[in-house]
Amino acid sequence: MNLSDDISVLTGVGPKRAENLKELGIYTIEELLSYYPFRYDDIQEKELNEIQDQEKVTLKGLVVSEPVVSRYGYKKSRMMFRMMQDHAVINVSFFNQPYLKDKIVMSEEIAVYGKWDAKRKSLNGMKILAAQNDGEDFAPIYHVNKKVRQSSLIQLIRTGFEKYGNFIPEFLPETLVEKYRLMPRKEAMFAMHFPNNPEESHQAKRRVVFEEFFLFQLKMQGLKRREKAEKNGLSVQYDVDRLKTFTQKLPFELTDAQKKVTNEICRDLMSPNHMQRLLQGDVGSGKTVVAAIALYATMTAGFQGALMVPTEILAQQHMESLQQLYDPLEVRTALLTGSTKTKERRMILEQLATGEIDIIIGTHALIQEDVRFRRLGLVITDEQHRFGVNQRRILREKGLKPDVLFMTATPIPRTLAITAFGEMDVSIIDEMPAGRIPIETRWIRPPQLDTVLEWMEKELAHGHQAYVICPLIEESEALDVKNATEIFEHMSAFFNPTYQVGLLHGKMKNQEKEEIMQEFKENNLQLLVSTTVIEVGVNVPNATVMLIMDADRFGLAQLHQLRGRVGRGSEASYCILVANPKNEMGVERMKIMTETNNGFVLSEKDLELRGPGEVFGARQSGVPQFAVGDIVTDVNILEVARQEASTIWTKEQWWVLPEYRGIADKIKPNDDEQQFFD
Repeated sequence: MNLSDDISVLTGVGPKRAENLKELGIYTIEELLSYYPFRYDDIQEKELNEIQDQEKVTLKGLVVSEPVVSRYGYKKSRMMFRMMQDHAVINVSFFNQPYLKDKIVMSEEIAVYGKWDAKRKSLNGMKILAAQNDGEDFAPIYHVNKKVRQSSLIQLIRTGFEKYGNFIPEFLPETLVEKYRLMPRKEAMFAMHFPNNPEESHQAKRRVVFEEFFLFQLKMQGLKRREKAEKNGLSVQYDVDRLKTFTQKLPFELTDAQKKVTNEICRDLMSPNHMQRLLQGDVGSGKTVVAAIALYATMTAGFQGALMVPTEILAQQHMESLQQLYDPLEVRTALLTGSTKTKERRMILEQLATGEIDIIIGTHALIQEDVRFRRLGLVITDEQHRFGVNQRRILREKGLKPDVLFMTATPIPRTLAITAFGEMDVSIIDEMPAGRIPIETRWIRPPQLDTVLEWMEKELAHGHQAYVICPLIEESEALDVKNATEIFEHMSAFFNPTYQVGLLHGKMKNQEKEEIMQEFKENNLQLLVSTTVIEVGVNVPNATVMLIMDADRFGLAQLHQLRGRVGRGSEASYCILVANPKNEMGVERMKIMTETNNGFVLSEKDLELRGPGEVFGARQSGVPQFAVGDIVTDVNILEVARQEASTIWTKEQWWVLPEYRGIADKIKPNDDEQQFFD
């Protein structure tokens, strides 16, 4: 008998039931026993005078009426009966569970778990419990489907523990179990499903979360160390004197933060170890100049550099910025996007392959199969979380282990950084260039919009420009949000003919988008109505107003990115959030936006309020999905697990030591993880 045995070895699991369980990801006994509940319901019995309206409770009483089942709609039913607790009569309803009728017997005692409706003095039943309390006060709630019921799954898990419980091994080192007073693995796994009290449930979860984080950090750090090994590295021996001359000729003085991160990156380039560095900097902090310096250094060593960005507009903008900084006779740059004409593309590919191009800027077009470099030394990915793991890897593999620099203007909270990016070195630009005036942010309700438009008219009269951002392009029946087309018509009616209004959205052809942006940059359009296609990188210093419609539909990080499109010149700038939040979280997010311009503070709050999957899109960014652990609420355990994993990796060939043999097999990456770690 082994925990890797197929689920079908358990009594009562035939081929059909096994298939149903496999839909939940349960193939083996171990996967069944570690299929943990996502929450627990407190099913302790309560008296009527103890409970609040809409509270989930267990009420016990005598059945005083026969159950009656009434049917309505398509395959829908409602079963009703009455029960009496002391002298109070309670109406009990069960929806779409007619099969429970046989469990309700007149004059017998019954215990029902459900939601209490104080106004109607009724209980919306969820399950019928044993009238005699068997000591279980918590009901585990699992993610199930229509083919697998909660009760069936719980019974199967019990059977699994009865037959295989003694085969559950303890693989954590005894030193760690004792140091952190962790529950033994077998007991913890059982208590995750069947806790006797809140404390036991807490201790079980604490053990399981630590185990999950610890194994992940061991894998992560092992693979990152392999990545950084000397044999994988590329030493970029750049010309120090030429680099100094270049930085001295820049049209502005670098901030202390820019100097610091530039030194860190240059040190990595020169080192024989492989660079894996994340450069974080708030909107407008000057990451592009740092990237320009790193690319220039790479070029002086005879290597090529590549800068990959998520949109054509941003690629074009980076190209213009670099051309202003570089001497065209010294640095040969090129732009490659999906819109590059066939003839020009063919010429660029030839020059890349022969080494005639030093630095290439582009979009996903850079990772096409026919793009080949002569000597790629540095890969920079801007707004890296917008590219999938595979896309980043493909570009990296176009060189002989080139150094890698990820850049993001979406500040990543520490908790995300140590999970999604493991032991990657992190550089932070935490200082804004001199002279930047903080953007003033205000939140208004929709009825105040006309007043704001009148104020915007005065801003335009001073020769400034404005953005108006909408969440959707066209009307949607699903969401009551203002769409870009409708807003464009409204703005045109309000501001024409004095001011010209443009429309920009993702469904337009690239050439059309570029033409609209060029018109806006040249101030031929004074107001631009757009979707979030302008979120990243668009630079129009004359724009001083950012009006965001239905702002509560956006995350904090996204709102901050949008806000960063203004305030790029020397004039005072404003961000106006138009929103009517439907809940407390929405109100909280609007308030936070008006209180701080600090992207790092906002990113922590966004993570706290919405979770990592919502913030970055978990699959795209490589943020791992943990079964039990939560990187926000369990951040302390995550940090301890990282420290312990790091300590173990300092030991020479730790995996052959007796106390660690149990975990060595556990950290072999599965297929999904291998894709992430490669």
